[in-house]
Amino acid sequence: MDVAGTENQPLKESWAVQVRILGALLVREMLTRYGRHNIGFLWLFIEPMIFTLGVTALWTAAKSVHGSDLPIVAFALTGYSSVLLWRNMPGRCIGALWANLGLMYHRNIKVLDIYAARILLEFGGATISFAMLSVLFIAIGWLEPPEDILKVAGGWLLLAWLGGAAATYLGALSHESELVEKLWHPFSYLLFPLSGAAFLVDALPPTAQFYALFIPTVHGTEIVREGYFGTRARAHYDLGYIIPFCMILSALALVQVRKLSRRVVPE
Repeated sequence: MDVAGTENQPLKESWAVQVRILGALLVREMLTRYGRHNIGFLWLFIEPMIFTLGVTALWTAAKSVHGSDLPIVAFALTGYSSVLLWRNMPGRCIGALWANLGLMYHRNIKVLDIYAARILLEFGGATISFAMLSVLFIAIGWLEPPEDILKVAGGWLLLAWLGGAAATYLGALSHESELVEKLWHPFSYLLFPLSGAAFLVDALPPTAQFYALFIPTVHGTEIVREGYFGTRARAHYDLGYIIPFCMILSALALVQVRKLSRRVVPE
């Protein structure tokens, strides 16, 4: 008798159920948000592409100075795409549970599933947008291929981890206080120019560099740019800071979700 196989069976079944739940929630979110008309769920990545193209065009027209000789198109793509990745996740998760309380009657659906589905949806949309615009700009000669695509992916995943952890934490907090939603929107706009999207840390004075590196999004953006531009963009980041920061934020998020799960009342 295969004892190990028998022990693993419940785990496999649980994982299969979890995958089905997230798949169903993702489909529900796409239909609820985009509907079946027009281009439907394609707006998932068309919308961030339009935003990124708009910002790129504005920065190009304004001949924005970013402290380096990097092409402004490439600089805008790596910067604003990164912003959309981490900023949209909390925006979608704040207040999400109120709109889905009816789903809590289903035994297998948990509070964390609601947030996870929205985070995955935003991650997918931002990633597809970033990849498609990169391919387009490379094809027409506006952008060179990334020098280290694995480093680009690593920085991108770090930003996604940061955004996902913040989204889960703020989403759970927002169910108990409307103040979270009121504060997040102005805070996210204020954080945008400080997030590393519009500047290179290396171009800042030493004192400003010191303070800029306290902002966790700066580290992820710097890694993405180093992966894209290599030695042309001298990056400043510290994995010993950003990874523990994400781990602590993730732990806080899970604790808050656990507290919320005990008190949530389905409608």
